[in-house]
Parts: sequence; structure tokens; C-alpha cells
Amino acid sequence: MQRVFNSSVLRSTRVDEPFDPGAEAARVPAAALRVDERLISLRSPNSFEADQYRVLRHFLVGTEDGPPRQVIAVSSAAAGEGKTTTAVNLAVTLAQSPKARVLLVDTDLRRPCVASTLGLGPSAGPGLSGAVLDDRLDLARVARSTPFNLSVLPSGASPANAYQMLESPRVGRLLEEARNAYDRIILDTPPLLLVPDCRLMSQWVDAFVIVVAAGRTPRRLLAETLAAVEPSKLAGIVLNGDERPLGGYYKGYYTGYYAERGRPGARRWWSWWRRRRDRKKPWR
Repeated sequence: MQRVFNSSVLRSTRVDEPFDPGAEAARVPAAALRVDERLISLRSPNSFEADQYRVLRHFLVGTEDGPPRQVIAVSSAAAGEGKTTTAVNLAVTLAQSPKARVLLVDTDLRRPCVASTLGLGPSAGPGLSGAVLDDRLDLARVARSTPFNLSVLPSGASPANAYQMLESPRVGRLLEEARNAYDRIILDTPPLLLVPDCRLMSQWVDAFVIVVAAGRTPRRLLAETLAAVEPSKLAGIVLNGDERPLGGYYKGYYTGYYAERGRPGARRWWSWWRRRRDRKKPWR
């Protein structure tokens, strides 16, 4: 099957340079300094990197030619490819629109990371698993508000039977509540190929974004991942972790136009957003 994606640079960078905590605190709300440093949309909202997540937002919701993609799942072929970082940055970027109502849901019950990434702490409430087990807990009681105009439904306690819990009709009812209360719902889902949980969630999802680790995910694994997603629900691919040096137009644009630069301490990673347009050329 042929797949074609139009590319737009979606890049996040860390540069080794002296860091002044006082100056950074003056630019960023105090709550944002407590989140994971990879959440560039919160830590450096005026940076080139954060703008590229806005490009991702545009390709997802600004080019809709049919029913709105209200429930968007972010997944990957395997673990450690950056799906949680992408999901949280995307949710934060969507929430930055005026009067936006956005919910971020951690459905990775086996290895939940959303709460810790946002600095919510280990005691993030009953979460999704608690609401599934207790019908008295509606969405309003388990969703947590944040200082970022973003509501979060953490995973809750990791159950021994994650698949059976996600199989519960209660999950569908909670997501239906979310559709009525929020404009966009972003799901951080388990990896598609490692466990069957994400495929189970497909029945409640409008669109999938697949995160792929550049230079690490084998082509065959990527092909199997794409085959596991219903073609009509495949919104696009984020290629994450490209280590090639930034050069040419983008280097001059980044260093010459943006005054704010990345924070130190983490390796450099770049990402490309790829969105399907037609089938005239094969996917490479």
C-alpha cells in the first residue's frame, strides 16, 4: 500500500550553554518549571521548538475537511520512542488556544508517565483505573485541572489486568462524557505492537498519530504498526530523534529570528511531522 506524507519540520533542541535560573523563571510561569524539561511547549513557549508543535496542531485540527478529530490517540510501535512527550506537548499546545477545552488522558495503564511528566506527583487521584472500577466516579471527579488551561485524567493505580480494564464498556462511557465536556481529547496510549491495549482503544478514537524513533525503528516494524491502524484513522507520523545537524535555511532562521534558545542538559532531538495527502508516491 502506498502512503504519502507532506513534511513540515517539527523539531525540538537543547543547546549546551550557560543557564540563568533567574532569567528563565522570569520568562516562564513557576508551575511550568516543575514539569519535565522535554515539555518545551511549557518551558519555552515562545521558542522555535514550541512553534513547531503549533505546526503539528495545525495539521491535525486546522486542515479538517470532515468531522472534527475530537479524540486523538498518540502511540508508537515500541516503548521509548517519545509518544508521551509528543502527546503532552500536543495537548498543551491545543490548550493554548483561547477558550480551548482540552483533556489529556493517560491510557497506558502498564507504564503510565503523564502525571509524572506534568509534575502532578504520585498521588494523582483515582484516575482512569479508579473510575473504571467505581461507577460513582464520573469524569468531573477524576479529571484534574492544571495551571495550563489543561485537564488531565491520570492512569490511576496500575492494575494487574490492564487489557481487561480497558475492555470495560465503562471506558467508552467516560470518553463519551469527555466528548460532551471537551473540544479535544488527547490519549497517551500503549505501544501498538507490544501489547493489544491500543488496538482495543481504536473503537473510541477518531485519529491516530504514530511516533517513530529515527534511525532506530526498523522499516518492517513501522509497516506492521501502520497496518495495525485503520487507514481512515491514520492522521500522520512524527519522526522523532533525528540527529542530523541543523543547517541551511532553518539554521539561519532559528538563530537569527528567535531570541530564546533551548535549555541545557538534554540531548538534541528533532522531529518531522508527516501528514498523508494522497497516494501518488510510495512511502519511503
